[in-house]
Amino acid sequence: MTDSEIVEETITFVKETLQHAEGGHDWFHIQRVFNNTMLIAKEEKVNILVVSLGALLHDIADAKFHDGDESLGPQMAQDFLHSIGVPKRTINHVIKIIKYSSFKSGLNNGTVKGKKTKFSSKELQVVQDADRLDAIGAIGIARAFNYGGFKNRLLFDPSVPPNLKMTKEEYKKSTAPTINHFYEKLLLLKDNMNTETGKQLAKQRHQVMLDYLEQFYHEWNPLSFKNSM
Repeated sequence: MTDSEIVEETITFVKETLQHAEGGHDWFHIQRVFNNTMLIAKEEKVNILVVSLGALLHDIADAKFHDGDESLGPQMAQDFLHSIGVPKRTINHVIKIIKYSSFKSGLNNGTVKGKKTKFSSKELQVVQDADRLDAIGAIGIARAFNYGGFKNRLLFDPSVPPNLKMTKEEYKKSTAPTINHFYEKLLLLKDNMNTETGKQLAKQRHQVMLDYLEQFYHEWNPLSFKNSM
C-alpha cells in the first residue's frame, strides 16, 4: 500500500468513526487540522506520512468524550494502522503525536506522578501547531461556544474568575463559563506555537479573539463597559 493509499484509507476510517461527533471535534475539525498541517509542513523538514496520519488521527477518540479515557484514542489508532499494514516505526511515532499534541498534555509541567511525560519531534510540533490554530481565531471562538453549549455551560459569569494555574486534572474537570476558556487556554496558544509558520498564522487569529472579547464585554454591559480581566 502506498503512502497516498494509507492516507485515503485513514480518511475513510476517521470520517466513519466521527460521523456523530460533537461539532467542534468532528470530521471537519480533522480536515482543517490536516490542511493546516500540510500548509505548515511545506516549510519544515518532516515525514509527510507521519504528520498526515498524526493530524488525521489526533482526535479519533478524544478523552473528554470517553469518560476521560486517554488510552482509547492511541489504542484505536494503533489497531487501525496495524490493520492496514503501516510500519511499526511509523505507528509508534503517530501514537506519540496523539498522546502529546493536546494542550492539557503540557500541564503539570509535563509530568504525571513525578515522572516525565515529555516527547518532542518536528512532526509533533507541526501537528500541534495545526491543531492549536483551529482552536483560535473565528473558528476557535465558534468551537469554544459550541462545546460550551454541548456541556450546558454558562456563556459568562463575572463572579467566576479564570483559573490561570490549573493542573491537568483541574483542566479536565473544569465546568467554568466559556469565556473563562479564552484566558485559561485560547489566549495562551499564540505564544506556545512551535514553527515559524504557526507563529505567523496565530498572530492574526489571536487578534480576532481580542477584538471579539472587547465587543463581548461591551454588549454584556454597555452602561459600564470595562474589560477588567
